[in-house]
Amino acid sequence: FLFLVFYLVMIYSDRTGYPFPTAPPVDPFAKIRVDDCGKTKGCFRYGKPGCNAETCDYFLSYRRIGADVEFELSADTDGWVAVGFSSDKKMGGDDVMACVHDDNGRVRIQHFYNVGQWAKEIQRNPARDEEGVFENNRVTCRFKRPVYVPREETIVDLHLSWYYLFAWGPAIQGSITRHDIDSPPVSERVVSIYKYEDIFMPSAAYQTFSSPFCLLLIVALTFYLLMGTP
Repeated sequence: FLFLVFYLVMIYSDRTGYPFPTAPPVDPFAKIRVDDCGKTKGCFRYGKPGCNAETCDYFLSYRRIGADVEFELSADTDGWVAVGFSSDKKMGGDDVMACVHDDNGRVRIQHFYNVGQWAKEIQRNPARDEEGVFENNRVTCRFKRPVYVPREETIVDLHLSWYYLFAWGPAIQGSITRHDIDSPPVSERVVSIYKYEDIFMPSAAYQTFSSPFCLLLIVALTFYLLMGTP
């Protein structure tokens, strides 16, 4: 009897074109939404004015989800992109999370601790729900880590406010190397995960004429040219 039922179901499946259920496909990496910046998550953008997660030199977002903080990082690089949590604006003694593109095409989330100017990988990694992708010469990733952690020198409590250090650069055989620019951007003030802002920082190519000194110089030069020389 059971064999007959199985046979009839097979015939029905073939005739109707509806096969037996199969495992659902794995979802692709969901693109980072920037319209949520300053509303349901905090964002930092470094690069050209008006850039987004796919066009900024560097992009980071953060948002609280229960007992975790979800981070999204993206940078114009084929190597690695990272965020550091620092008690000051200088490299050294910092908890660092990095998304690294390896030789197999995967993006792995790694934990580092800055010892002076050198990043030492730490085996204890607080990241979970990790995902990443390398597309269009960009490393992009998403992961969560707990807000509160047991007292540990290399892992900070995110309920406290920290300066955020932003960096990215090349990788060799899945190992990070020196960051792309000599002075990577840093948040101007300490960042609280309980406050969502959308902060833009112009890259060097777009801040040439943005400082008061440069503007004053342009005004003086224009006045000189209009007045002429005696």
